Amino acid sequence: MAHIYLAFVDTPGIFASLIRCFLKQKYIHVVISLDPDLEEAYSFGRRNPFIPLISGFEKEDKRKILRAFPSADYMICEIDCTKEQKERIRQKLHQDMDMRFHYHYAVSSLPFIALGNAFYQENHYTCSSYIARLLGEIGICVAPKHFSLVTPKDFYEYPNKRVVFEGSLAEIVEKNTNYDHYRTDTDYSRHGKDRRWSHRRTEAACGY
Repeated sequence: MAHIYLAFVDTPGIFASLIRCFLKQKYIHVVISLDPDLEEAYSFGRRNPFIPLISGFEKEDKRKILRAFPSADYMICEIDCTKEQKERIRQKLHQDMDMRFHYHYAVSSLPFIALGNAFYQENHYTCSSYIARLLGEIGICVAPKHFSLVTPKDFYEYPNKRVVFEGSLAEIVEKNTNYDHYRTDTDYSRHGKDRRWSHRRTEAACGY
């Protein structure tokens, strides 16, 4: 058994506030990660956290995001998958990262989402439609709808996941910084990087 991770993000800003009103929930951005510490995480969003108008597919830099949004909150959830499924996701993420400037944020699809009409323009995705298609291709169905209509709320309400962390981005960065400072290879193999968050785990699906 393997795991992939979804990070739900609450960031400030006018555009974020509009999406928050539409979704009627705190978290309005979703990120896919290969690890619970978000060291290798990807999403469709701002190419540079400080520049809101340029968006596309990027690898997340949590330390740069923290500098741009020091009050950002995150909720990280774990989803079960097979080792083969995770490897397929890893390969696809790396492939798309190599081709990232061919991908763009699907601004034109937002009115269709509001109307409930499926609309897909080649190589254009929202944060949620990209992850929905990626997971759907390996057999994980988040919602019974076209991937272009999937929103962060669908991921938030997806029952087959477990909350492993909820708190500020600053906590995540500080935890990783402190851990990397004092850990040894023996400590890493014996305890694992998740141990310090184990008290936050819950078997209840987030959103319920």
